[in-house]
Amino acid sequence: MKLYYSPGACSLSAHIILREGGFSFDTEKVDFATKKTATGTDYLSVNPNGYVPSLVLNDGYILTEVPAIIQYLADRVPEKNLAPAAGTIERYQLMQWLNFISTELHKGFSPLFNAQAPAQWKKIVAAQLGRRLNMASHQLESNYWLMGPEFTVADAYLFTVLNWGKHVGIEIDRWPVLKAYQGRVFERPAVRATMDAEGLLRPS
Repeated sequence: MKLYYSPGACSLSAHIILREGGFSFDTEKVDFATKKTATGTDYLSVNPNGYVPSLVLNDGYILTEVPAIIQYLADRVPEKNLAPAAGTIERYQLMQWLNFISTELHKGFSPLFNAQAPAQWKKIVAAQLGRRLNMASHQLESNYWLMGPEFTVADAYLFTVLNWGKHVGIEIDRWPVLKAYQGRVFERPAVRATMDAEGLLRPS
């Protein structure tokens, strides 16, 4: 398999799960500005949407979108318990959280990265995002991981999104529960290895 990624972007979650799952895989970095990969490939020929991640499977099929990719990977290694079994209520609860992270948190952060977005609009967006982070914090008050005692793909995704706070003025320290959770995820060997591989542990 090959993962197309950009350091620290939402593709980080798929990269983490590839390592958590013990997969054999290659990576290729994508430059968002030029839409070129590290080898000079036109990334739009890989994913016409132009964003990461894209995962090229062993049969050549290209899978996109974080929730789809990380669930696909989890289902390939059921012994790792990265996702509840398909068809169980717990799996639907996982999907519920993945949708929440994708639509309410991930997309909530997006306008804050837009240099052309009006300041007043960003203020409104940040307030809405804060309310959504309150919900994630509440869930983690009584759970070690987002879904309970087991680390799942949802934790890789939530961790990735929480890391964006420092880039857009959202201080995760405002939510001590989330800050502590962020630290727990970071201490996982696969997570640290992934961040090191993406150059996220070295000073910028």
